[in-house]
Amino acid sequence: MCRLTSILLAATLGAAELQIQQTRFYMDGRPFPYTGLSFFNAIYNPAFRQSEQPWLQKFRRYGINVLRVWAQWDSQRGYVDTCPTCTLYRPDGSLRMDHVARLKQILQAADQQGFVIELTLFSQESWHAGIRLDEKQSVAAASALARELAPFRNLTFQIWNEFSLHTVPVIQAIRKIDPKRLVTSSPGGAGVLLASPAESQLMDYFTPHTTRQRQGKPWEVGPAELQYLLKRFRKPVVDDEPARNGTASFGGPGEQTYPPDHMLQIYKVWQIGAYTTYHHDMFQTGYGSKEVPPSGIPDPEFSPYHRAVLEFIALQQRYAPQP
Repeated sequence: MCRLTSILLAATLGAAELQIQQTRFYMDGRPFPYTGLSFFNAIYNPAFRQSEQPWLQKFRRYGINVLRVWAQWDSQRGYVDTCPTCTLYRPDGSLRMDHVARLKQILQAADQQGFVIELTLFSQESWHAGIRLDEKQSVAAASALARELAPFRNLTFQIWNEFSLHTVPVIQAIRKIDPKRLVTSSPGGAGVLLASPAESQLMDYFTPHTTRQRQGKPWEVGPAELQYLLKRFRKPVVDDEPARNGTASFGGPGEQTYPPDHMLQIYKVWQIGAYTTYHHDMFQTGYGSKEVPPSGIPDPEFSPYHRAVLEFIALQQRYAPQP
């Protein structure tokens, strides 16, 4: 895409741009209370395709302004909407332009509602299933996406979900094409805060998956982990995939959990000046299971459990007003 086309498209989109100043997020110079929701399957979900704006408006009513979306949704774990071609790129690193076009539609709808999309490029779930790109292919895929998505300034790239491989050359390739693009990565599973020093240095902000129930009280341990990162690096920190409810599979809890567990953790995250993404079980056990909405969309009103937490999130300015 030529620079003139990018400028014109950015102007059409409204050019809302997520920015960083020290440890805080801003949108076009104003504080942005980054508050995310896991919606990994958004690109590939047919119900969301039919009615983006009403769903974004509903998410907004519950305090959400960021969606964590995955480029690679081709794992073999039986999650909703997964399929072998549900990924933005082919094995050689070239792009599946039909899916990229769908992502652009989501980004444009999100821009109109003041939302940010955190796009996770690669997933350990697929890597462990043998669905892998080497360094050259990974760089090619990330470079192509950086070019295609340059006009969309309400987008951040998260290189990995819970893994670290080829991260440094991938970030360098993105920065070569789009120096202002905000980039992060989740370097490992619950409690893995950092990868290599070189990788940590390149992060614009941190998105660790904090310690979950099996290692203590997550509402105490998780915020302490985030505070460590804030003090050490003086960059924004997001509790990107904190402890959740639901199945014990895929890193879930081995014990009963309660909405106040999450409320306490979220409140403490707000208090230390970090940000949060609400993680849940509304996609993991497949269509037809009692945990998953029939639409496959993480409906804030689908379960009383999630609704209680999201109603608390919606009251952030009451309990923990942000500067």
